[in-house]
Amino acid sequence: MELLPKLSKESLSVLKDQKNLLAFSAGVDSTALFFTLLEYKIDFDIAFVNYQTREESFLEEEYAKELALKYDKKAFIKRVKLPSCNFEQNARIARYNFFKEIIEKENYQNLLTAHQLNDKLEWFFMQLSKGAGVVELLGFDEIRKRDKYTLIRPLINYTKEELELFLKKNGIKYFIDKTNFDEKFKRNFIRKNFATPFLKLYKNGVLRSFEYLQKDKERIYKPSLLCKEKELFIFKRKKDDIENIRIIDESVKKLGTLLSKKQKDEILRQKDTVISHKIAISLKEDKIFISPFVKVKMPKSFKEKCRILKIPPKIRGYLYKEIKDLKCLEKLLC
Repeated sequence: MELLPKLSKESLSVLKDQKNLLAFSAGVDSTALFFTLLEYKIDFDIAFVNYQTREESFLEEEYAKELALKYDKKAFIKRVKLPSCNFEQNARIARYNFFKEIIEKENYQNLLTAHQLNDKLEWFFMQLSKGAGVVELLGFDEIRKRDKYTLIRPLINYTKEELELFLKKNGIKYFIDKTNFDEKFKRNFIRKNFATPFLKLYKNGVLRSFEYLQKDKERIYKPSLLCKEKELFIFKRKKDDIENIRIIDESVKKLGTLLSKKQKDEILRQKDTVISHKIAISLKEDKIFISPFVKVKMPKSFKEKCRILKIPPKIRGYLYKEIKDLKCLEKLLC
């Protein structure tokens, strides 16, 4: 194929001989990734979410099914209806919950998304507009380990323009989502007015800068993980709450949730809270506890043991349901 994107050695080493799930939308990026994976002979299946907001959504769904049938791939399809309020955030939550369900049920090891360089720069500008540090600015790693799977973005160093040219040169069908041009969404406004024109002028410099910044991030961001048992995280609490919220943010992402600025502020203010009825977070004097939030009836003996070990109440339900034997925590917490 002409102009075939080159996948990095790092991505290839993770993808080869693994069970991979591709988040597919039928747009430029995911279609380019679909055919790139085929050329590299990487095994994968696809997952498609239809939000039913446009007439084309159903044509895109049919295209996903056609490609899966033609190339002998499993296609997992989900139709959802979401409220217009906070649509982008709700759509992301619905999408990743769907992916996680498939991954857990079908035992996929990797989730592939078609994020590209434009997406990475758009994120950078969006975080810059809110006020952010190095860790927040660099939210798009090529490979990131999540709790149940590895998230891989194989096209992260290619621009959308390059991927579209690849599809056109090879006569590959794809769809354009017109809502991506609606500037009432902040991301679209930043894309049209800042990220896209900037990349056209300075792509090579942007790639080098992201490479240098990533190395800086790795030097700066060193969370002290004391314990990891299933989906329970215990970290050493830092003196600086900015560092603490970064640690919490990264861990919560691994559990499939994105924190808003309001939620981050609430965590630091309350020190002991539940986010979105799903994630329990407790900041104690020298430790940070993070786990899924579980409501369950516990025997008094278990509660008493947790009290002696100074395990926060909101964390105890998950421990009782998923771990029960607290010997693994006794040395750490006594």
